Amino acid sequence: MIVVDTNVIAHLYLPGEYTAGAEALLEQAPEWAAPILWRSEFRNILAGYMRRELISFEQAFSLQREAESLLGGGEFEVDSLAVLELVRGSDCSAYDCEFVALAMRLGTRLVTMDRKLLQAFPEHAVALSGY
Repeated sequence: MIVVDTNVIAHLYLPGEYTAGAEALLEQAPEWAAPILWRSEFRNILAGYMRRELISFEQAFSLQREAESLLGGGEFEVDSLAVLELVRGSDCSAYDCEFVALAMRLGTRLVTMDRKLLQAFPEHAVALSGY
């Protein structure tokens, strides 16, 4: 099992430059995990696509359901103390630190494209392109 951040999930479902990398990651490591926060972040990404008329409401809802199915059984609450300790020792947001905290709790790596996370937590985060 690996922890993936919301942008990796978005790249899997919203075609673009990094979709092939997200698809390859899913093939290589099919058990994905994320803090429950990912749902809201992904809905926000879909909202942006809808507002720019890149996808319809129906497409957005379908993509959300597909992603929720993929992550089914892999969604976790995270400990607030762990998140705040990570925030205290870095320049990363609490939102981003939730993903790191989960990776640490599960004893696995976070796959991300977030430069701040990669720099602040090199022992726990790995780039999508480097997995």
